[in-house]
Amino acid sequence: MPHDPTILPADLPVPVDDGACAHLTGVPVPALALPSTSGASFRVDRVPGGAERLVLYAYPRTGRPKEDPLVPDWDLIPGARGCTPESCAFRDHAGELRAAGAAVAGLSTQDTAYQREAAERLHLPFPLLSDASLELTRALGLPTLRVAGMTLLRRFTLVIRDGVIEQCFYPVFPPDGHAAEVLTWLRDHR
Repeated sequence: MPHDPTILPADLPVPVDDGACAHLTGVPVPALALPSTSGASFRVDRVPGGAERLVLYAYPRTGRPKEDPLVPDWDLIPGARGCTPESCAFRDHAGELRAAGAAVAGLSTQDTAYQREAAERLHLPFPLLSDASLELTRALGLPTLRVAGMTLLRRFTLVIRDGVIEQCFYPVFPPDGHAAEVLTWLRDHR
């Protein structure tokens, strides 16, 4: 049966909180401009479009339908599987997130051309940002994993307000329910 990145297996391992994001809440975000699927650079320290907050969800990598996963045991890596369902959930809640005062952007270490294909195929109404150079990852000490010789981001979400990380969600599980979790937090912290 071909690999379908939109479907989450029922037996995915649950990631544990290893403290890799414990240092992030309250940290100023560096004034970095990352390549974006919108075609323009995206400053991660600024909240776009008059929103109060930026929800920046990070994920390891999106897959493509009918392509094999990056490594055969991808589904056994806690927190690896679920990038496409997570992006689709943020897409499906985009209007509600906007109404709650938040702009949304996705973040991975994949290059912009790869991300653009996913953004178009999934009809994402927000940009995906590329940290392929690991500039933001290094500046903030973001959690990563090494798979198949690549440095990938672990799955987490930053809520940025006034250039400072106000909230960090880590670990994120299940990925397809995370957008609703973020929405609840935003509504509770207006």
